[in-house]
Amino acid sequence: MAFIRTRGRALALALAAALLFAQHATLARQAQQRACTVRVTLLQVNDVYRFTPADRGARGGLARVSALRKRVMQESPNTLFLLAGDTISPSVESITYKGAQMIDAWNQVGLDYSVFGNHEFDYGDEELLKRVKESKFKWLGANVVDSKTGKTFAGTPLFDVREMGGVKVGIFGIALPETKTTSKPGPTTEFRDPCETAKVVIPQMRAAGAQAVVALTHLSLEQDKALARCAPGIDVIIGGHEHSLLQSSSAGVPIFKMTADARELGRIDLNIDPSAGRVESIDWEVIPVDASVADDPAFAPVVAKYARLTNELAQPVGATSVPLDARSATSRSEETNVADFIADSFRKASGADVALINGGSIRADDVLPAGDLTVRDVLSILPFGNDLAVIEVTGDVLLQALEHGVSLTAPGAEPGRFPQVSGVRFSFDASKPPGSRVSGVTVDGRPLDTKRTYTLVTTSFVAGGGDQYAMFKGRPDVPLKQKLTDSGVLRKAIEDAKTIAPRTDGRIRRLDTPAESRPCAAPTPTPGARASLPARACGSTPGGE
Repeated sequence: MAFIRTRGRALALALAAALLFAQHATLARQAQQRACTVRVTLLQVNDVYRFTPADRGARGGLARVSALRKRVMQESPNTLFLLAGDTISPSVESITYKGAQMIDAWNQVGLDYSVFGNHEFDYGDEELLKRVKESKFKWLGANVVDSKTGKTFAGTPLFDVREMGGVKVGIFGIALPETKTTSKPGPTTEFRDPCETAKVVIPQMRAAGAQAVVALTHLSLEQDKALARCAPGIDVIIGGHEHSLLQSSSAGVPIFKMTADARELGRIDLNIDPSAGRVESIDWEVIPVDASVADDPAFAPVVAKYARLTNELAQPVGATSVPLDARSATSRSEETNVADFIADSFRKASGADVALINGGSIRADDVLPAGDLTVRDVLSILPFGNDLAVIEVTGDVLLQALEHGVSLTAPGAEPGRFPQVSGVRFSFDASKPPGSRVSGVTVDGRPLDTKRTYTLVTTSFVAGGGDQYAMFKGRPDVPLKQKLTDSGVLRKAIEDAKTIAPRTDGRIRRLDTPAESRPCAAPTPTPGARASLPARACGSTPGGE
C-alpha cells in the first residue's frame, strides 16, 4: 500500500507539473501574442492651404512636417500620412496656381492618402482632375460619384487596403455632402449620403481582409459622430473641416481633428492584434509644428520653385494700428472688426445701400497683429478672387437673407453663411427657431421697410445662390461702372487709408448667451503629450457619445 501511495503521490505530482506547464505554456503564448501586436501609425493633418509656415512663421510649414514624418518613420516604420481634405483652395498661391503648388508639396513630403474636401472643387471638376493626375498619392471619396457613369469621381477607389507589418489596414474617404452648394462641382458630380455609402463600403473592406478600418473624412463633427453611429465597423475617424483641434468619440469610435495649415501634426497609433484581427488599443499624440522643428532640406526645391511669388506676396500695401480678427470661428459667428471693414469697403466702392458677405469667405483664420500689412495678408483674408455684384432686393428678401445667415448658428457651429454686413444693423437670438431669430433691423438708421427696394452688394458667389442664399438668385442686377473684385477692393481701401484702425460698432447684436464650450468634444491633450484609449471603449472619453 505504501508503494501505491508513493506512486499515487508521484502521479499526482506529475499531473500537477503537467498542468502547471500547460498553464505556463498558455500564458507564454498569450504573452507572445500580446508582444506581437503590430503598431500602425497614422499621421494626420487637415485643411492645409499653404506649404509655408503660418502665424508669421511661428507655426506650420510642410518642410517642418516633412522632417517630423521622417523622424516618426524611423521609430515606427508602419506609418501612413493622411490629409483629411481641403488643400487645393483657398489660398494666396492658389489664385495663381489653382492648387498645383500644394500637389508639388505633398508629393515631396510623401503623403499617402487624401480625402476630397469641399474646397477641392472650388475651381471646378476639370481643374481638380488635373490635380488628381499630378498626385503621387491616392485621393479617396467613396460618396463622390459621377451620376452619368455611376463611378467614383476621377476613378478613385472606393477604398484601399494596405498590408503593413503583417496586418491589413483599410481606408475609405467621405466628403462633405454640402459641397454641392458650397463649392463649384460639375452638374453630374454627386455627393451621396455618408451613412449609406459607409454601410456598403465597410463590409467590402472587411471582406478584403481589413483588420482595421479608418474613415478619412471631411465632415462636420456632428456628421462624423452620426457616421460612427450609423455605420458599424469603423475603428477610427480621421477628420477635418472645422479648423479646430478636436478629439471626440461616438458609439465607441474615436474622432480626431487638427486645426489648419499644419500647425500641429496628429499621431494616432493603432495597436492591432493580428491573431484576433482587430484593433486592441489606440494611442494618440498632438505634435507641435513650430520653429523648434528644423526644415527638411529635401523640401527646399519646392520652396525655390515658388520663391518669386512668395517674394511678391511680401510687398507692403499699408498698415493697421490694431489687431485684425480674421479668425474663422469669429467670422462665422459674430461681428468682427475686419469683417466690418470689408463690408464697409464693398458698400463704398459700389455705392450700394447695404453690403452682405458670407463670413466663410474670410479665410486668414488668424488675428493679424498691428503693424505692416502685405499683399499676402490681403489675399489670405479674401483669397477666392470673387467679383462683386450689386443686386436689387426688397426689404422682405433682405430679412430672409439675414434669417438664413443666422439659421445655423448654434453651440460649436461655424456656418460659412453667417452674414457680415454694412449699412444695416440687426439683432438675433440663436435660441429661437430658425426663421424667427432676427429683430430690430434698420437700414441707414431707419427701420427696415419690407416693401421697399434696396441695392445690395455682395460677391458673385453669394449673388448666385452660394452658401444657399437662394433668395438672391435671379434678382435684378445693377451694372457697376467698373469690374470690382473682393480682394481688389480690400487692398485699395487699405492703400487709400495707409493705416487702418477698424473697430466693431454693434451693427450685429446677439441677444442670447452663446455656449462657452463646444459640445461633444473631448479636452485636447497638451501638445506633445500622449494619450491612450482601449479599442471600442472610447465612449468614456469626456464629451463623447
